[in-house]
Amino acid sequence: MSDGSFPFEALRRAPDIEGPGLVASDAADRLILDESAAARAGLGDGELVVIGDAYGALALGAVWDGAQGVRVHQDALVGERALASNADRLGLDARVTSVATQGEELLRGARVVLLRLPRSLDALRDTAALIAGHADPEVVVFAGGRLKHMSVAMNGALAAAFERVDVTHARQKSRVLVARTPRPGITLPEPAAARDGGVELRAYGGTFGGARLDHGTRLLLAHLPGSLDGGSSDDPWIDFACGNGVVGAWLAVRHPGAYVWSSDQSAVAVASARATVAANDVADRVHVAGDDLLGLRADASASFIALNPPFHSGAAVTDQLAPRLFADAARVLRPGGQLWCVWNSALRYRPVLERVVGPTEQIARDAKFTVTVSTRR
Repeated sequence: MSDGSFPFEALRRAPDIEGPGLVASDAADRLILDESAAARAGLGDGELVVIGDAYGALALGAVWDGAQGVRVHQDALVGERALASNADRLGLDARVTSVATQGEELLRGARVVLLRLPRSLDALRDTAALIAGHADPEVVVFAGGRLKHMSVAMNGALAAAFERVDVTHARQKSRVLVARTPRPGITLPEPAAARDGGVELRAYGGTFGGARLDHGTRLLLAHLPGSLDGGSSDDPWIDFACGNGVVGAWLAVRHPGAYVWSSDQSAVAVASARATVAANDVADRVHVAGDDLLGLRADASASFIALNPPFHSGAAVTDQLAPRLFADAARVLRPGGQLWCVWNSALRYRPVLERVVGPTEQIARDAKFTVTVSTRR
């Protein structure tokens, strides 16, 4: 059993937010490791793949048990960095390799896959199809999560890609689905496509908003002024936490010749935003980057930033994410630069924006969302 040996309590979430109720591992991680223990015994170097490992509990727990050459894909960049930090602290970093995207590089030769079930059914369908299409034909998938976040539809999502799906007994409010025998001729995932807000949208499963313009972003775009400072190659407009890339594409389509920098810490969001940008023929003027915060941008280097801040950290709903984003936006804005932000009105971010960025004006408000503009002091 893994519980008595691997030091789960030593894992940290950093650089992600940490605080009461926000943990780096849970009972589902322990159950996945225990249910997969027999299948993992005797695996060769590189035959174990881990997907959706929040902060490294699955990958490092497996390595602690003797696995070698474990490949890991985490959608969140902060999760990847937390895994690296935890692996280094435990002296296990030489046996774990992070792979930026799901696909053949990650899954080639995989005989066992450990998977934390994603919140999105579309994301699960995409992941299951990729495993079935690229892993070893004898691959066994151990996909687990907390019961409160699981549904019977998840069994069906796995069954679309695998001929056999078994369900384990529940333990500590967690359960594991075990999938075997990939179905032949699986079609690899393509992004969903739609046209909304005057732009083409593309989104892989699990991208915030999907292939549509979410209500908050629609309100933000409706109130952006026709003329904005910046937009040059050395002072691009920034679409911060870009999701499906709609804001950056919308700006580039409406302002021919303008340059945009779009970034997100989610790997699937970056892939979706790149697909959206390409679909609108503005890839020469919109750069899409995977980045935690705006770490790739210099201090005082931007005149305009648009932001629809997330409020989920994994399965937890929290108001602790946005202030971290506001602070980095303030760092990157030039004096007098503007942060245009849309947020759920119940979260009452205006005092935080006033304190962290500068004078903040309410531009629009409806039954659910508020749009503000904050000017950098």
